[in-house]
Amino acid sequence: MKIKILIITLILSINANAQPTIQWQKCLGGTSFEGATSIQQTTDGCYIVSGYASSSDGAVTGLHGLVSMDYWIVKIDSLGAIKWQKCLGGTDIELARSIQQTTDGGYIVAGKAWSNNGDVTGNHGGSDYWVVKLDSIGIIQWQKCLGGNAYEEASSIKQTTDGGYIVAGNSSSNNGDVTGNHGGGDYWIVKLDNIGDIEWQKCLGGKDEESAASIQQTTEGGYIVAGYSKSNDGDVTGLHGTADYWIVKLDIVGEIEWQKCLGGTIAQLASSIQQTTEGGYIVAGISFSNDGDVTGNHGGGDYWIVKLDKVGAIQWQKCLGGTSQDNASSIQQTADKGFIVAGNSSSNDVNVIGNKGGGDYWIVKLDSIGAIQWQKCLGGTDEESATSIQQTNDGGCIVVGDSKSKDGDVTGNHTYRDYWIVKLSPRIGGGVGIKEPLIEENSISIFPNPANNQLTIYSSVVLDKEVTISVINVFGETVQTEIIVGSGNEQLMIKNLTAGIYFLQFKTKNGTVVKRFIKEF
Repeated sequence: MKIKILIITLILSINANAQPTIQWQKCLGGTSFEGATSIQQTTDGCYIVSGYASSSDGAVTGLHGLVSMDYWIVKIDSLGAIKWQKCLGGTDIELARSIQQTTDGGYIVAGKAWSNNGDVTGNHGGSDYWVVKLDSIGIIQWQKCLGGNAYEEASSIKQTTDGGYIVAGNSSSNNGDVTGNHGGGDYWIVKLDNIGDIEWQKCLGGKDEESAASIQQTTEGGYIVAGYSKSNDGDVTGLHGTADYWIVKLDIVGEIEWQKCLGGTIAQLASSIQQTTEGGYIVAGISFSNDGDVTGNHGGGDYWIVKLDKVGAIQWQKCLGGTSQDNASSIQQTADKGFIVAGNSSSNDVNVIGNKGGGDYWIVKLDSIGAIQWQKCLGGTDEESATSIQQTNDGGCIVVGDSKSKDGDVTGNHTYRDYWIVKLSPRIGGGVGIKEPLIEENSISIFPNPANNQLTIYSSVVLDKEVTISVINVFGETVQTEIIVGSGNEQLMIKNLTAGIYFLQFKTKNGTVVKRFIKEF
């Protein structure tokens, strides 16, 4: 194969003011109540969803108790049909908060468990972090209860570059696995190895209450954590009032490098944080203040979006919402270096247009400096609350949460409250999706996947005399671009890429195909 290395700029065209449309939506559940907390697109173009179920009918099978709640893990295909589902837990209450596909094609899940039977062993008393490693079809490979004799709940888990895991949430214990509690509830950060054994753990906080909601490993190997703090002592300085966003930067072994309290004199609760492409951070949650760091509150609680530089200084902040309550749960940087935000809105004025009654999913697309490009309310006349959003490899997005409605945008509700999964079209401003005719999706395949040094690309059709292949990272940055001449079996060297998830964009005069792959450690 003849390969020419070419440095180009990926040009993505979009009508930034156009709202996306619903491509499909699915209610998943039974006759009791279910709530989804986390969604991720998988390497095969499907989706993995975590949350909880209390039904034992409808789409839910395998609940462990007559009056209980289990982790409910659901794998759906690219159109929302269930491929498999698993109830995980015991006869008490389990609630999954976070799921991620792992580099071996399986999944890591974290939340809380009260049980000490069924799938759950090793509970320390009360509620523990419950971390479960699944294979690619949802079979438990290992599980760990982490905590002490009081209360622990994990909110966020990520696989780390060494193949282990980092977990964040809150702990009220000071025994068992937990040491160093400052009083009340602390951020509890736990580093696990690849089989779930604790490498280190840190309690972060003061004598009042802290709870971590989101954690991510940063590019230099440390960690960024977001949640809230009510303290102004111990590890916490700079509290503005009753509760602030508390952003903590840790080094690779969990020592604090810097910490920031962000907010005003009322309450702020951060839900989601992500490192941005230039090394800073974007944070989302809710603010009730209109002073201190917060300006522009519209009344009640607003989405409060804060852009930080790499040392935690505010670069810009935006209050988004209306005169009722609006609460952001999830934020992600998009491929155009803007942001997509999801949560719940009860407003129907100011920034919020189209509320269908009660609380709706409220999806907001921002540009790189926080200006609204478009917004969309999704739901019916009852209550909807979005918990997780992700840009998809076609440039659209997938959003999940729960719904009680049976009208409006919502069809298929099973009785009470269901997982509600919505796929929006690729009109969210940038991304690897291109608005042009696609080559047949199954005409190109890549293997192995995951890969280490080299990918083989197979085309079942003659694409063109010249095909541009762009390797795009999860932040939408083009990290490698090559032109191939010919078709059939071609080899692409990827040994210089860092480990992680990437997209391969094949672009010809006839259209575009995007494939996702994992670069192994």
